[in-house]
Amino acid sequence: METKRRYEAATPSAAILPTAVSPERALRVVSRPERNPGIPLDLDLVRALRINRSAVERRAATVPTRRTVKKEWQAAWLLRAITCMDLTTLQGDDTPTNVLRLCAKAQHPLRRDILEALGATELGITAGAVCVYHAFVPVAVQALGGGAAGIPVAAVSTGFPAGLNPLPQRIAEITASVAAGASELDVVITRAHALAGRWEALYDEVRAFREACGRALMKVILGTGELATLATVARASQVAMMAGADFIKTSTGKEPVNATLPVGVVMTRQIRDYHERTGYAVGFKPAGGIRKAKQALEWLILMKEELGDRWLRANLFRLGASALLTDIERQLEHFVTGRYSAAHRHPMV
Repeated sequence: METKRRYEAATPSAAILPTAVSPERALRVVSRPERNPGIPLDLDLVRALRINRSAVERRAATVPTRRTVKKEWQAAWLLRAITCMDLTTLQGDDTPTNVLRLCAKAQHPLRRDILEALGATELGITAGAVCVYHAFVPVAVQALGGGAAGIPVAAVSTGFPAGLNPLPQRIAEITASVAAGASELDVVITRAHALAGRWEALYDEVRAFREACGRALMKVILGTGELATLATVARASQVAMMAGADFIKTSTGKEPVNATLPVGVVMTRQIRDYHERTGYAVGFKPAGGIRKAKQALEWLILMKEELGDRWLRANLFRLGASALLTDIERQLEHFVTGRYSAAHRHPMV
């Protein structure tokens, strides 16, 4: 039986930067500091992509079974997960009050007694971003001090979650959210373009979104649960990056199937391939169904093993979640007290 590889960090406060005992895979090119500007569409490369589903599933199965973080190292990695979290509320019954409470939670995601017990009060732990519908962007921007808190406001856009509104309307929605103060846009592609192999149309669409975003960060939601095959996921990932995506994101969270580790393997390897060919680093955001601290650890381990430590920071990795923070808080309280608390002791909104 194979021994699990254990990832460690010196102390919980040090785990804000997890380190591995064994050497990680090194990327072959020196990373460029610039934002991904996109490149011309390479249809030959896109159409030639093939995915071995069995091999991908075998690789994904190794993440939770052959890798482990325990005790103080686990606490440290969970602190890192919080800093990479897009705290999200995308419900039909959202209200300004809910959004204000979410913003307060983003600024102070852990109770002070837990931070003190972990020796992490000076680390400035906050969420990676707050993600809301366009209507609540001004509320969130004001609550977060217009960026003074260091927490960006992300708006879901382009006809979220279906992405079937007319293209001019979707572009106008991006423009309106940027004008309202959103510094990140989570945009939805037309899945039909990917399903029908209309790669030029998908490229042009994402390119138009990128131009409308301007300086705002663009996360391109592929809706992987609706793309039928892993090969389609791989091709859509490449096209989105060629068109200038800053991040590629698995799901809206509204599909029947959302973020899964096999999809994560495919998308992170496309990111690695794009980085090796162009020198531009594109971020990754799994979203939908990530509710447990154990799942957050699995995604962090996948990022470390497939892409390296650089992708363990919020500028290149986000976890789209709402309920996840509650479970992480419970796990951290268990680490410092030896007891699991009730979920109501860690309210979100």
